[in-house]
Amino acid sequence: MMTATTSRARRAGLAAFVGTTIEWYDFYVYATAAALVFGPLFFPSEDPLAETASAFATFAVAFLVRPLGGILFGHIGDKLGRRRSLVLTLLLMGVSTVLVGLLPTYADIGFMAPVLLIALRALQGLAVGGEWGGAVLMSVEHAPAKSKTFYGGFTQLGNPAGALLASGVFALMTRAGDDFIIDGGWRIPFLLSIVLIGVGLWVRYRVEESPVFEQKVEGRKQSMPLAFALRANWLPILLGIGLLPISTGGYYLATTFATAYATGEGVGLSEQLILDAMTVASLVEFLVTLPIAWLGDRWGRKNVMYIGLVTSVLTFAPFLLVMPGRVEPLVFLLASLVRIAMSGTYAPIAAILAQMFRPQARYTSIALSYGVGAAIWAGFSPWFATQLIAWTGSVWSVIAMFVGMAIIAGICTRLAPQHSDEAPVTESFAARTDTTEHTVR
Repeated sequence: MMTATTSRARRAGLAAFVGTTIEWYDFYVYATAAALVFGPLFFPSEDPLAETASAFATFAVAFLVRPLGGILFGHIGDKLGRRRSLVLTLLLMGVSTVLVGLLPTYADIGFMAPVLLIALRALQGLAVGGEWGGAVLMSVEHAPAKSKTFYGGFTQLGNPAGALLASGVFALMTRAGDDFIIDGGWRIPFLLSIVLIGVGLWVRYRVEESPVFEQKVEGRKQSMPLAFALRANWLPILLGIGLLPISTGGYYLATTFATAYATGEGVGLSEQLILDAMTVASLVEFLVTLPIAWLGDRWGRKNVMYIGLVTSVLTFAPFLLVMPGRVEPLVFLLASLVRIAMSGTYAPIAAILAQMFRPQARYTSIALSYGVGAAIWAGFSPWFATQLIAWTGSVWSVIAMFVGMAIIAGICTRLAPQHSDEAPVTESFAARTDTTEHTVR
């Protein structure tokens, strides 16, 4: 028989899934367009590599402003409630994405085109900077203690679902001809976002506020969330940043960078082939995310993270190395295997990060940790990997960078504290009233 707690957890998990799917769809539509068409459309140059690097630089802008989004929407979420903040992030992301689809290109208005593109990308970054942390807390804080990793996985499920939608739309458009996307077809995925926003708002308004917020935060005297986070949570925030190199940066190396690398002059795979491979990989990741999150509650979420880090390294290297050989079945296979491995680093990260912080200023703390981490690791990974190949002439430099990122993530995972939501609190939220679980779970 389903209890009221389980029922609320499932509704919160579904809302987190739908909302993050829409947010990540918007985000990945931009990432795919940056890899394929934004270079020549907004940053025309005689050097194709320079065009791609410029497009990836605008991609990084969103990650630079994500910490600001975390501070802004984290403050709202810690003061006024998680749900209210999440509605605002969904609206901001949707509007900015639709406006990208309406932008004139460099050929139409000159340098103002990339300026406007960068401004809208920054708004996307603000939105996603507040979205992920709030969605994580809504799903994890509604969940029973023994199932927090599983329900946190619903938030993570939105990432492959959004990627699947984004790459799927672009993959379908490649079938309309070689010039369809660059001649205006690229606008379609951005404009479709307006339909998804309505669905997301309807779902989010039907979910109750987080019980942890209602019982331990709402109505109590609080300091400024940002001030409390920096004073009391500075160490777990730093550890949280160090948890994310593969979960965020490695992911974009295996998707956005890999797409540009595969279709570049040095490899020369067709856009349709690599987009099809990424679409299949996104579907595979979608199917394995929740089972892996479920394993996190059985084996320990940190143990699943360690397994994911090791297998990510063991699959990412051959994925890049087989591309020049143009053996299509291997490209499809390894693209999917990389995403399965990375799910081991991504599925449990929601619960790990959420439980690293006490209830007060938790939204701000997790959003700061994830936002800064994403800015460092994900924002510059595709650009830096492109530059590494230009400097060294070898894809092995990118593989070496990936290995270093995995080592950092493993060390910080080992050191990450895990707090219990069942711990008692006082009116002052004194830190000593929270107990810490010292198990790997």
